Amino acid sequence: MAKEMRKTRIGEVISHNNDTTATVAMVWKQQHRVYKKQVRRVTKFYVHDVENQCRVGDTVKIEETRPISKTKHWRLMEIVTRKQVADIQPNEID
Repeated sequence: MAKEMRKTRIGEVISHNNDTTATVAMVWKQQHRVYKKQVRRVTKFYVHDVENQCRVGDTVKIEETRPISKTKHWRLMEIVTRKQVADIQPNEID
């Protein structure tokens, strides 16, 4: 597939349980055909993350690629924004 023809998407990492695989959700809206209300839809992509650099909550940019496994057809291009993690010590929880 030519580089110019590859699709790119921006979504949020919702899972990173497996090694080198992240699940990215892209949220989009569609109008209901009868009631004309905006309905929220979610599309999940399984993304190849070689260096395990993304975390849950990060906003990432992904690119379509050759099939890597049965369900993985996307690879991680860049991390757009990182999720802010609070620095809380165990003794501060009490």
